[in-house]
Amino acid sequence: MKKIYFAGGCFWGTAHLFSLVPGVEKAIAGYANSTVPHPSYKLVCTGSTGAAETVEVVYDPMRIGLSELIMLFFESIDPLSLNRQGNDVGTQYRTGIYYTDAEDAAVVDAMIATLQRRHSSPIAVEHGPLENFYPAEDYHQDYLYKNPDGYCHVDPSLFRKARTLGHAQGNADREELRKRLTPLQWEVTQNAATEPPYVNEYDHEFRPGIYVDITDGTPLFVSSRKYNSGCGWPAFTRPISDDLIDEHLDLSFGRRRTEVRSASSGAHLGHVFPDGPAEEGGLRYCINSAALRFVPLAEMEEAGYGRYIPLVNID
Repeated sequence: MKKIYFAGGCFWGTAHLFSLVPGVEKAIAGYANSTVPHPSYKLVCTGSTGAAETVEVVYDPMRIGLSELIMLFFESIDPLSLNRQGNDVGTQYRTGIYYTDAEDAAVVDAMIATLQRRHSSPIAVEHGPLENFYPAEDYHQDYLYKNPDGYCHVDPSLFRKARTLGHAQGNADREELRKRLTPLQWEVTQNAATEPPYVNEYDHEFRPGIYVDITDGTPLFVSSRKYNSGCGWPAFTRPISDDLIDEHLDLSFGRRRTEVRSASSGAHLGHVFPDGPAEEGGLRYCINSAALRFVPLAEMEEAGYGRYIPLVNID
């Protein structure tokens, strides 16, 4: 089990929302990052503790991904609103994502960066390591189960969506894969997260070689079809073969895009756009570095990719 902490305004609705997600074991209402140990609700409401109403989400990462939880959180808040959500105003109602596992930082940072790119104004969502967390009083726990008509700022349609998230119970293969991948690689390939632009591993990689699926080693792209698009991620004019790629409609973040997945493993790779070099077909396959493993030309034969060397050597 893992934990992540969401401050999304009044914790009654936020706790109820995440309690509905398959794979979430607990959603505990409480106070995060308080300057006063074990603050009471009354004291937090004075604004003197610096605490934020926050929900501790305990979840099974084999059944629900961190990036999926963060996406649901984003849908439940107004990310541009500072110290206010719904009818609630005050510093305790600010928004934030806090983590206790340092390896989650890359995923949280990437999701925050993606959200910011969707807005021209700065978002007001804090993010960083959790300083402390104190569970709220008993009457705040499971509040909307006890009081079905109680106040809630979360759109009820999200409750229905929350029940449909997640994956089937993890099997041995998924557990083995999770052990092999970094948290960011896992969230990108399994939960369709997007890594930050410009600072990823292969954006500026232009040595001759081949790019393979990080999850199963299937060859996907070659360096001779990679170009510097300036988008911040590795860009290719086309895959090695069209049958290596599956395409799906992606409506996340309020945009209409074409998602690209590996046909062999189902791993999320990135997106394809119609703004590539016209002389190469006009497509730009914008792919996450975290979904790929680069094999340099000098190592391809030994790694079992020798028959693709002619493709790499094309001028």
